[in-house]
Amino acid sequence: MSRTLQEVLTDEASAVDVIAIGGSAGAVGMLTRLLKSLAPDFVTPIVVVVHLPRRRPSALAAALQASSPLQVVEAQDKEPLRRGRVHLAPPDYHMLLDDGPVLALSVEEPVHFSVPSIDVLFESTADVFGPRAAAVVLSGANQDGADGLAAIARAGGLPLVLDPSDCSSPEMPRAALAQTPDAVVLSFADLVRALARLGAPHPQDAAPRAPA
Repeated sequence: MSRTLQEVLTDEASAVDVIAIGGSAGAVGMLTRLLKSLAPDFVTPIVVVVHLPRRRPSALAAALQASSPLQVVEAQDKEPLRRGRVHLAPPDYHMLLDDGPVLALSVEEPVHFSVPSIDVLFESTADVFGPRAAAVVLSGANQDGADGLAAIARAGGLPLVLDPSDCSSPEMPRAALAQTPDAVVLSFADLVRALARLGAPHPQDAAPRAPA
């Protein structure tokens, strides 16, 4: 049975050391609103893949930074994962998490016709953080993210899906739910609440940790 929002707010928050977010068509506006809603003392690192046009610079980091209280940056290869920072995958590179934890960039082939790929990010997040990871699937028009969210669930992490009825392009969250039917389905308003709780500071906060 899928967990409820209340269970997420009470049982999962202290166990999450990273939040991975993926989306495509319709996701940029949602991501803007999500980041704007976060408190300045939000501590959990956020890693984000949004499908971007290939072979051209992106202004997404600057656009998101304009309304976010957190620092929003394009990821650099071998950059340490920083608490309270939003790391965006740059155009034409897959973004992964690696032991450290650090970010890694790859020029491997497209996945679901996409570079960067949500599946690549989510699967590497599951490998490094296991049950201490949360992943969110936003609006999108293809199946990227479905395999990755299933990997998060298999590793014992927290799979979250924006309610398809809240999405302008519901194909991506529907594909994710088809593979992970026990994922927590949240309205946009409840997703804002869940992320606020998952990123709230607590006494053991020091730095993002990968499991031993």
